Amino acid sequence: MTLDTKLDRIAARANELRTTLAAGLAGEAFVRASRELSEIEPVVARIDELRQAEQAQAEAESLIADPEMRELAEAELRTLKERIPQLQHELRVALLPKDEADERAAILEIRPAAGGDEAALFAAELFAMYQRYAEAHRWRFEILEYNDTGLGGLKEGIAEIKGRGVFARLKYESGVHRVQRVPETESQGRIHTSTVTVAVLPEAEDVDVQIDESDLRVDVFRASGAGGQHVNKTESAVRITHLPTGIVVAMQEEKSQHKNRARAMKILRARLYEQQRAALHATRAADRKAQVGTGDRSERIRTYNFPQGRVSDHRINLTLYKIERVMQGELDEFIDALIAEDQASKLVAEE
Repeated sequence: MTLDTKLDRIAARANELRTTLAAGLAGEAFVRASRELSEIEPVVARIDELRQAEQAQAEAESLIADPEMRELAEAELRTLKERIPQLQHELRVALLPKDEADERAAILEIRPAAGGDEAALFAAELFAMYQRYAEAHRWRFEILEYNDTGLGGLKEGIAEIKGRGVFARLKYESGVHRVQRVPETESQGRIHTSTVTVAVLPEAEDVDVQIDESDLRVDVFRASGAGGQHVNKTESAVRITHLPTGIVVAMQEEKSQHKNRARAMKILRARLYEQQRAALHATRAADRKAQVGTGDRSERIRTYNFPQGRVSDHRINLTLYKIERVMQGELDEFIDALIAEDQASKLVAEE
């Protein structure tokens, strides 16, 4: 199907929806039609812009033969010959298959991997980096679990990030983040390499994942702070094991057992939803290889080299020499480039 045919069908569908809504739909049918129209209206507006540009091009070409109008027509054509391909590209991107999870909130999980105390310290810095990024985008960043080492490091950090299009931008952050620097405790001044794993999961709704209570084993225990010191004397901490998959979620941030259980279930649901998505995407393995990153948390995606002041993203070969600003949450240059590269690879796969 040609691009023009696709665009004509979308424009026709928008007109059909407007007519249907004007006829006085009600209830669930009205909601569905309104939602569909709101989703395609930005595309329809761009289609209208393209059609107007194509008409202007035809009119300018017809004026080329007129000596008095030639210079003006040629100037108009130069502008349109740049604008029309740009509009066509934007529409091809808009027509790419959508990830249904893109508009969802996200669950961010950060854990140190290799490197001991230094990895734990960097994990804490990454957690703060994403918190600053969320704040800059006016997203809500709620800490669900923050298990520190007592030395400024992080054993495990989990947060829920809510806002418009959160998962669409943060999904590229899943993977292994490597840091190269001289630890403060290193007297010889040698550069150490440590790694931290980051997982970004789309938040799941109850309807996305059906969890049978009989498949759960729930253990309660006393929450403990750094060094094993009890932070309270009641068994408020909760550990939920999903027996069919072996997924374990432990939560102790809240003093209420009920709240800890609710948070643990939210994370369990997100992890199970991620498994379902991974299984679905496995059927399109060839397409996934063409995309930027697989979301696999074992994939090394980025290196933060403090002595050289650089951050390098290995998936798109982009290096920025502004590590301090990146650690302050200035990630958009990386994320915008990752989105553009992902779109480009998908467009090639569509051809």
